[in-house]
Amino acid sequence: MSREIFDSRLKKLQAAHDSLLQRKNEKEELGNGIFDRYRYPVLTAEHTPLIWRYDMNYESNPWFMERMGINATFNAGAIEMNGKIYLVARVEGADRKSFFGTAVSDNGIDNFTFLDYPILMPETEEPDVNIYDIRLVRHEDGWIYGLFCTERKAKDAPPGDTSSADAQCGIARTKDLINWERLPDLKTPSNQQRNCVLHPEFVNGKYAIYTRPQDSFIDPGKGGGIGWGLLDDMTNPVIEEESVIERKAYHTIKEMKNGQGPAPIKTAKGWLHLAHGVRNTAAGLRYVLYMFLTDLNDPTKLLYSPGGYFMGPINDERIGDVSNVLFSNGWVKRENGEIFIYYASSDTRMHVATTTEAQLLDYVMNTPPDGGGAYCCTEQRIELIKKNLNR
Repeated sequence: MSREIFDSRLKKLQAAHDSLLQRKNEKEELGNGIFDRYRYPVLTAEHTPLIWRYDMNYESNPWFMERMGINATFNAGAIEMNGKIYLVARVEGADRKSFFGTAVSDNGIDNFTFLDYPILMPETEEPDVNIYDIRLVRHEDGWIYGLFCTERKAKDAPPGDTSSADAQCGIARTKDLINWERLPDLKTPSNQQRNCVLHPEFVNGKYAIYTRPQDSFIDPGKGGGIGWGLLDDMTNPVIEEESVIERKAYHTIKEMKNGQGPAPIKTAKGWLHLAHGVRNTAAGLRYVLYMFLTDLNDPTKLLYSPGGYFMGPINDERIGDVSNVLFSNGWVKRENGEIFIYYASSDTRMHVATTTEAQLLDYVMNTPPDGGGAYCCTEQRIELIKKNLNR
């Protein structure tokens, strides 16, 4: 293989990668008044650095082949530091193993660039087979915590079963998003845990965690819903008593299961929550995002819960490795009241939607709750029609 071909491929790939990273994002026209979508994803597999995927040495890679492919970049935790937006994304290699990669942007809308090295997350005594879907929380104790799913092969899987898994909540903390200290996995009364999120403030002097108790890896069973538990020490994270504070419900967007998205945002009206709801369809599971508001002094007390979903997959968002899915585990509230919502579509790529605290509170507090049945929901819509016709 000639050196000229190697150099030519390298030059073209670098130019294409630079062009992708420098591309300006564009706000979509005529949104729904609640939030604005953007034309381009903020992170894709192609955004990952070439040095993560290619051996750049001619002697060992004369064909300039991709040695370690990236399949998808999605489900990112988000945080603002020093005026920049950081996303810690789930990066899935072609080998199906996921790891965390940190990307940073000056404006949070475009030009996200990964740091040179992914996070080499320390392990516990029981090594992780896979880690994913980290929630970043700046807690009032001074640490930035990352709560994520750690997956291992199920110990009770029968011989020949190579798919049964055990999911638990892994915990790590950092001051700078570079150096991470791994803490013990969360222990709760439930068999399995996914989508656990740390509340950003102490509650009655204790750490509070939103959980999602499940009987098995896929099936939530009796424990379906967003759970809640308190613990004394994050270095010994044991929840003795767990309760469900936001339940799944028949014939709703959260019929099969639901889970907390990122940590709630504190507002003057209450804690603003973004969650995901899952229902089954003839084409498989459908994941959408929904919102609710809880009491400032008692985050387990529900104040407002709009009916239906806040955001669902549309157009190209519906296509990917796991189609018809939106998932969010990261959002950022800025000093000026803007809120950037980072969401993944179909387990493949990351997007941003922008809104404000005022808009979200208006949406949550003034959108009718789920009527519970077709008659009541139709009555709600007729009332809206009458109001508009008589204005």
